[in-house]
Amino acid sequence: MNMEVFLQYVTYALMAVGVLAFIVSVITQVIKEMPYLKNIQTNAVAMVVSLIVCPVAVIIACQYFKIVILWYYVFASFIAAFIVYLVSTGGWEKISEMWNRTKYNKK
Repeated sequence: MNMEVFLQYVTYALMAVGVLAFIVSVITQVIKEMPYLKNIQTNAVAMVVSLIVCPVAVIIACQYFKIVILWYYVFASFIAAFIVYLVSTGGWEKISEMWNRTKYNKK
């Protein structure tokens, strides 16, 4: 494998993590306002959503590209779910912190 192909795969992987983190963040922000989830921490909800979304995304990708689903694909998706969780929660916390610092408060 030459370096060009390797960098192309790394770019695809980073793009997939970014897209999945965005999806996890959006789903988390939508469902955390449900009455039975208000008492649960947002980070816990994001972790569960990530652990659901990542394996589903791998299965959908394998079906789309007609790849046989092997056990280690699903296992790797659970490991990737932790990375997606960290990216998605870190991003929302930083944006929320910036918004709260610059928000105009009427008194």
